[in-house]
Amino acid sequence: MAYRTSLARRTGSAHAGSRHWKLQRLTAVALVPLGLWFVFAMVALSGEPYEQVRAFFASPFNATMTVLVVIAAFLHARLGIQVIVEDYVHAPALKVTALVLNDLLSFAFATSCIVAVLFAALGS
Repeated sequence: MAYRTSLARRTGSAHAGSRHWKLQRLTAVALVPLGLWFVFAMVALSGEPYEQVRAFFASPFNATMTVLVVIAAFLHARLGIQVIVEDYVHAPALKVTALVLNDLLSFAFATSCIVAVLFAALGS
């Protein structure tokens, strides 16, 4: 037993777990009102012509709310997938690859969604 404790001595705590936990809870709480707003807004826009949808996103409030939904949703998903990979992927190379892909794909998809909202909002 002394051998195992000597390995852990002077390494300290990473303190990353509590930040991760708080951020995941924060995004979950933020997604409740944002998600409800987004669902109701998209249901109201269903069947509307493209010009009406562009007019919806031209409003700074609606564009900002949509971007906040995208950021919160992709950040929450990235954090959740990170926990799954860290808990269930045991091969070190595969774990690192999965975590890097998770970060890159989350960033790429969130960025593409935000750009799409901005194109719709700015009329391009």
